Amino acid sequence: MATDIQISIVGSAGDGTIAAGDILRNALAGMGYKVISFDVYPPEIRGFGKCIARMRITTEQAYSLKHQSDVLVSLDDSHAIPHAGELRDCGALVYEQKSLVKLPEGGHMSAHVGPGQLPYPVPIRELSEKSTGANRSRNIVVLGFLAGLFNLPAEGFRKAIGKKFRNKAAAAEASEAAFKAGLDYAAKTFKLDDVTFGPPVSSVVAGATVEMINGNAAIARGALDAGIDTFFGYPITPATSIMERLAAEMPRRGGRLLQTEDEISAISAVVGAGFAGARAATSTSGPGLSLMAEMLGMGVIGEVPSVVFVSQRGGPSTGMPTKTEQSDLHMAVYGGHGDAPRIVVAPTNVDGCYRCAGKAFEMAEAYQTPVIVLIDLYLSNRYETVVFPARPPFEADLNRKPGKPAAGAPYKRYALAADHVSPRAIPGDKGNMHVVTGLEHNELGRPNDSAELHTAMSRKRHEKLKLALNHPDFTKFKRFGDEGPVDVGVISWGSNFGECLEAMLRARSEGIRCAAMKVVMLSPFPTEAVAAFMADCKEVLVPELNYQGQFANLLQAHVAKPVTRLNRVSGEPMKVEEILEEIRRLAGRGKTAQKAA
Repeated sequence: MATDIQISIVGSAGDGTIAAGDILRNALAGMGYKVISFDVYPPEIRGFGKCIARMRITTEQAYSLKHQSDVLVSLDDSHAIPHAGELRDCGALVYEQKSLVKLPEGGHMSAHVGPGQLPYPVPIRELSEKSTGANRSRNIVVLGFLAGLFNLPAEGFRKAIGKKFRNKAAAAEASEAAFKAGLDYAAKTFKLDDVTFGPPVSSVVAGATVEMINGNAAIARGALDAGIDTFFGYPITPATSIMERLAAEMPRRGGRLLQTEDEISAISAVVGAGFAGARAATSTSGPGLSLMAEMLGMGVIGEVPSVVFVSQRGGPSTGMPTKTEQSDLHMAVYGGHGDAPRIVVAPTNVDGCYRCAGKAFEMAEAYQTPVIVLIDLYLSNRYETVVFPARPPFEADLNRKPGKPAAGAPYKRYALAADHVSPRAIPGDKGNMHVVTGLEHNELGRPNDSAELHTAMSRKRHEKLKLALNHPDFTKFKRFGDEGPVDVGVISWGSNFGECLEAMLRARSEGIRCAAMKVVMLSPFPTEAVAAFMADCKEVLVPELNYQGQFANLLQAHVAKPVTRLNRVSGEPMKVEEILEEIRRLAGRGKTAQKAA
């Protein structure tokens, strides 16, 4: 029996909502299920705001979260009540049996159980206090109750709890007691709902490993597996955990990490380290990327390999630090004075974060340029079950060596080569002294602002990036769904593509001829492939998480065909149903037009 179950846990900051979600997804992934998960939390650390741990557990590959959950758990009714309508009919609603204080009318979850929803009032606080002497383990009681109610192996939960609290013996002991209390209570509970877990399906290749990991962790792992030497960064939500993970791992591998005083210092140090021959990177979000613009231009004109990981959040300015958005595309692709081209790639899932991170170092070296890996808060914090290969799939060194210089001949660091990529010497290479400057320069690197030379060097800096469209073992774009002519084509990028793919698959199940394309390489843009896809489509839909339709703008700058834009700036992932409804509308319009013709 196939499994496709979504569980949402809703509470207040300080309730342990996110910790409970972390234990639950790791337990289920450890059992062999595929899991995709995303947490919502406020900017405040404790005592304010809503937290939601939401995860989808499947035996077949899923690409996004569902609009409705099969199980909803309330750790704080004031926050969970607005989400009661998100629980499907015949789904399980778990909540605190009674309140310690008098509540206003409608203030208890029991007043919001829908006609088709199945309630489970549980004495969560009482079970926590009796088993641990405190109410702080209510979140773990709930996990025990879910394990017992749905007949899930308790040992998998105990392993996940032990891992979560491996350095906190007292917390681990209390959690074990609270888990058992919830498990025992579930054994005395009559199951009302139709939520059923089938057996997991394993499809792991021999030698590979499976991990439950989020986008930021995958970025860090990709950088490590690609042999990153140095990292310079400044903390900023939602990119901080990239630096935190690298800070723990890099010293063990001989690397170096420095927290700088600001983002300008970070990118300056990255460009300097890249010039010195190191594989160097930084991470930031939109506000930090704005500060890095000038030094990115230095990396472009100096042709210095450097990597920047950017996790977008709601903006502008400080904006919404803990909400997701895809509104830095213009800044990533075009941000900077002068003609300052750079490579920009945007993974669409957590596995893609790992691969884009590692390939970014390859491309930075191969084409001697800054590379931006563009993700967002949704992808940074989204957990997925990822299969990692037995050996890292990244090249250790793609630097084009200059070779032995001819006797008496000056070394031309910026030689105008046929493929526009010059031989690159590392400082200290004998006989290859050269100048690197932010001024326009000749082939030797010496300042020169003649019209002819500036034209030639501008062409060089732009044309060499086109080689990245053929970079080996890297997915720049991919088509899914029906081949040939279709009624509706959905084209998207970044974290939003999973929702687009799910919507397309559902549209096809309804008999709509439909296809979807993800575009990973944003700069240089794969114009030929995208144009061919759009030529097959009667209607083209472009869903994205920004107000302007920034990807649609980029798309139409390269392909002259009208598109329908679906833009949202809610701070949350786009709903599959929204995209599906627009596909239906466009398919209907396309069929009507076809009949009229």
